[in-house]
Amino acid sequence: MQLTPLDDALRAKESELRRILAEGGRTLLAYSGGVDSGYLAVLAREVLGERLTAVLADSASLANWERDEALAFAAEQGVPVRVLATQELENPDYRANAPDRCFFCKQELFQRMEALAAAEGFQTLVYGGNRSDLGEERPGADAARRYRVRAPLAEAGLEKDEIRGLARARGLSIWDRPARACLASRIPHFSEVTAEKLTQLGEAERLLRDLGFREYRVRHHGLLARLELGADEWGRLAEPALAQRVDAGLRALGFGSVSLDLRPFHSGSLSRLSRGLTEPEPIP
Repeated sequence: MQLTPLDDALRAKESELRRILAEGGRTLLAYSGGVDSGYLAVLAREVLGERLTAVLADSASLANWERDEALAFAAEQGVPVRVLATQELENPDYRANAPDRCFFCKQELFQRMEALAAAEGFQTLVYGGNRSDLGEERPGADAARRYRVRAPLAEAGLEKDEIRGLARARGLSIWDRPARACLASRIPHFSEVTAEKLTQLGEAERLLRDLGFREYRVRHHGLLARLELGADEWGRLAEPALAQRVDAGLRALGFGSVSLDLRPFHSGSLSRLSRGLTEPEPIP
């Protein structure tokens, strides 16, 4: 595949990423199918060949359709994937859904990766953390440090927009995929995470995807489903037939009412609301 030309600075960062991956030897890579882990998996496959295995968590917090998309992309790119069933819902600390919930989810995955590495002789564990994440509160990154899971993208100095640029240069279909946090992030902090809520959210977001929406979240507030849409997609709900399909579909999944958040979609907004940070975000 012919690559789009890259500037010297970005080319240097990718070269550094290659060096970091090469020194890891046999590697297990935590993979979700998003832009970061997807690009990292493709490059790691080039560098490491058969010494790379990607690991996808078969978790209740990952919608079935997202899992299928992730597996399809990996197969398209020739990246070998092992699917590991994770049981974070059995952990009361995860279900309690405090602001550190992500730590317990990643802990479950990294512990299983650690056991697989010990059993099969893998030398290095990696995940898709990038430099843009460093200034944010990331309990999952704390779990990565505890279990010595490296973040090669961050080590190479790559930020989110740069990773999208590199993925686009390679013609990867995921390069402009909107960020997808786990389904549990749609549930307000301290409201229990349950399998039933996660299934309900996964089907709710499948509905929006199938209706052609691109940037969206369905936030779970008990019987209320609060929709967040990209600002350029609000107008679509002015079409009565489409609005009725959204409303009827969500009610069929068990929600009693549906509301539209009048602020544009912003990843992490429910976390901010749970912490009482309710002032509107500046719109770029």
